[in-house]
Amino acid sequence: MKDKLFTWSDIKIYLVVMALMVVVVAFFQPIVAFILALILAYILYYSKQKIDQKKKDLNRYIEGLAHDFDSATKHAIFNMPFPIVFIDDDGIISWYNTPFLALVEEDDLINKSISELVPTFNLTEMKKKGENEYLDIDYMEKSFNVYPNFLTDKISTGTGKLTVLYWVDDTEYESLKRACTRDKAVVVLVDVDNYDDVKNATPDTHRPIVLAEIDQIINGYFSQYGGLVRKFENDKFLIVMNQGGLETIKSKKFDLLDQIRDVNMGNTIPITLSVGACQAEGSLLDSYVNANAAVDIALGRGGDQAVVNNGSTFDFYGGKSKALEKRNKVKARVIGDALRQLIDQSEQVFVMGHKNPDMDSIGSSIGVMRAIDNRDKPAYLVLNGINPSIRNLMERMKTHNPEMQDRVITSEEALNLATKDSLLIVVDNHKPSLTEEPELLEKIPKVVVIDHHRRGAEFVKEPVLVYLEPYASSASELVTEVLTYMSDETNLTKFEAEALLAGIMVDTKNFSFQTGVRTFEAAAVLKRAGADSTVVKQLFRDDISTFKNKSMVVQSSKIIFDKIAIGRLEEKMEDSTLIAAQAANELLNINGVEASFVLSQLEDKIHVSGRSLGSISVQLILEKLGGGGHLTSAGAQVEGLQMDAAEKLLMEIIEEYLEEGEKK
Repeated sequence: MKDKLFTWSDIKIYLVVMALMVVVVAFFQPIVAFILALILAYILYYSKQKIDQKKKDLNRYIEGLAHDFDSATKHAIFNMPFPIVFIDDDGIISWYNTPFLALVEEDDLINKSISELVPTFNLTEMKKKGENEYLDIDYMEKSFNVYPNFLTDKISTGTGKLTVLYWVDDTEYESLKRACTRDKAVVVLVDVDNYDDVKNATPDTHRPIVLAEIDQIINGYFSQYGGLVRKFENDKFLIVMNQGGLETIKSKKFDLLDQIRDVNMGNTIPITLSVGACQAEGSLLDSYVNANAAVDIALGRGGDQAVVNNGSTFDFYGGKSKALEKRNKVKARVIGDALRQLIDQSEQVFVMGHKNPDMDSIGSSIGVMRAIDNRDKPAYLVLNGINPSIRNLMERMKTHNPEMQDRVITSEEALNLATKDSLLIVVDNHKPSLTEEPELLEKIPKVVVIDHHRRGAEFVKEPVLVYLEPYASSASELVTEVLTYMSDETNLTKFEAEALLAGIMVDTKNFSFQTGVRTFEAAAVLKRAGADSTVVKQLFRDDISTFKNKSMVVQSSKIIFDKIAIGRLEEKMEDSTLIAAQAANELLNINGVEASFVLSQLEDKIHVSGRSLGSISVQLILEKLGGGGHLTSAGAQVEGLQMDAAEKLLMEIIEEYLEEGEKK
């Protein structure tokens, strides 16, 4: 390119004209032409010398400019006020400047790994960054934005491509950001779960002392963290505090729950709280609304716990105690009246349980169908398939209630029949993703939820009526109670009563777990309606293959942490979840075992069934895997992992749970 800066083509036209003139003159005056030719030759020689000289001068100027530029570049890099380091593909340091040397406080950094010097530096993550993207690095009590500059092959060395890392100190901004976050106002709401029960059960002489102690503990607890506490109802408190104080409370796992539960000043019932807090972005009003929703979730999970709303996720604390049974049935009566009115106002009613329904899901559905029939409204049971756990009951339906069998429809049929004037009743589940047909929840505007599982973060959107009571043994128990308040006569047939009783028995393990006074009262209602315990027991009979597979799981199980049993069902089979659940129940019969988990293959997922005697919350453990359920009975499905990896992850979660400490 340099050779083309000055060329003969620039004066070619002039030389040609002069040459032609010499030729013309040569015809008339040869001597003059000869002289002109000599002059032309001299001009050519002189021009060439001048052109060559100009090229040399220009080259020297360019080389000098390049040298000055290189010197300026080197000077700028060497004297940059922030750290710079060159690394190769493997993260090995090949050059660094003085500020970087001062940062790491090492004598010689050449050929050392950047990851060893700065443990928080992630080489793999750095290589994923694009132009003008940076890594957040915390090092030596400072925060840095590290910008990588990937050099081209032409600039790189023979040992591989080089990357320049520019370390921009962002400590002041991050400190200011943390200070603003720490001082941000948040709203916390506290409900005393069993205020009326505690008040009524405490002798008159101790009642004022107990109630005053509740106020004093709540006020004192939040005041020490800078909270402003206001009591706006007998059992409700509003607290405004900064986020830094809330973070401290979170680090202590909301030990207020333990402090209030330990109150023993004449009260015969332990006092429990439901706490809701919001850390999401927004105004104070938004924080209050979200905190109120968090309290609802805490209450829906049985109380005695705290729920923190982070905007897109929820953090749960406590919840390791059994939900206390409510002594009055006012809510059941109110729900019964409201449900009767909703059914009367609807054109038709659909009843839907959860995927892979168990006996409680189908039993409570049959009970709700009876309630709808009592109101003379068209009723449909949405069921996509029959699994082994309900096969015996569905076979019995064909012979003992064929009219109901004709109203069992698939989700596709339900979607075709549903209108805006329809009513959908969801039983034994409150998570849309686990229903037989989530799309049905979108198509039908009026949805009722009847469930006994502790409420999770996922919930049916804007239901018109919710009856969620974690203290209850089963959804069948709740449905039986509601039936008694919807009309003077339940009109339950023998088959329907046995279906409801089967639902109660499967979730209580034959009235052994999660069983209260109201459970037996519901069972008494069903017995009076003609339910035969012998017939119900026959509904749970297994074939020889299921029995053998269950025995194999128990035989191959192992005990971890001296009190938890883990079993595996390696083979894929149709009734794997049923076998896993039954095997988990059997493992609890082993002396010293307080909780059991059984993993099984379910299509492309790993299903985990958890069971407990009550001292360990299998619900809290399996929630970490995306599942849910009860204190004593829960389940989860793990995607993207093989059986060994899923078992390892489960054991890590169990270990973490045990390290946090069991309920006092």
